[in-house]
Amino acid sequence: MPRTERHPSPRTVAAAAALVLVAGAVGGLSACSSSATGNFSGSVTTTQPPTAGNFSGSGPSALESLASAGQGAASSAAASVQAQASAFASSVAAESARTKAAYQAALQPVSGRGNAVGEVFLTGLPKAQTGGLHAAVVNITNHSGATSSYAVQVDWTDTSGHVVDSDVVGTEHLAPGAKATPVAFTTKDADLTLVPVVAKAQRF
Repeated sequence: MPRTERHPSPRTVAAAAALVLVAGAVGGLSACSSSATGNFSGSVTTTQPPTAGNFSGSGPSALESLASAGQGAASSAAASVQAQASAFASSVAAESARTKAAYQAALQPVSGRGNAVGEVFLTGLPKAQTGGLHAAVVNITNHSGATSSYAVQVDWTDTSGHVVDSDVVGTEHLAPGAKATPVAFTTKDADLTLVPVVAKAQRF
């Protein structure tokens, strides 16, 4: 009996082709994965997002961190300036404390501005040298023909001319033609503009 050849139906052919394509795709993915992995050494780590339960509160933002650092620097700078001002005032006061009472006594009976205003002028000191305090060098020159002592009252006035503070300085036994440079200062109103003025100057 002759054999009858059976031909696959179109549906069967399509299903076989689909299986071939799927197998090829899987093989290609395996090859790509193997090839890609060969380009790296070590293992690939997948980063997982942090679990909120691992933290308490919230961390400082970048702006908060900068603000905190700025406050710390400003606080440190302020402490440094205060220490410098204190050291300056202590140094100047120590030099004049011994004789200040004598200068004040010499100025007490003086009427007007005294007999030595023309022998005194003031030079301002930069605040960088005084810790921010207002200070002035009192330049005294003995224009008389005899050795003399001098007492000088320096008033610190604001921009309206109001006297905010006063300081008394001087020098003893200044030879004819010689110069002395005591320092007058005030610890008041360091943030305001104050002008030093020779209120009195007496030679005695």
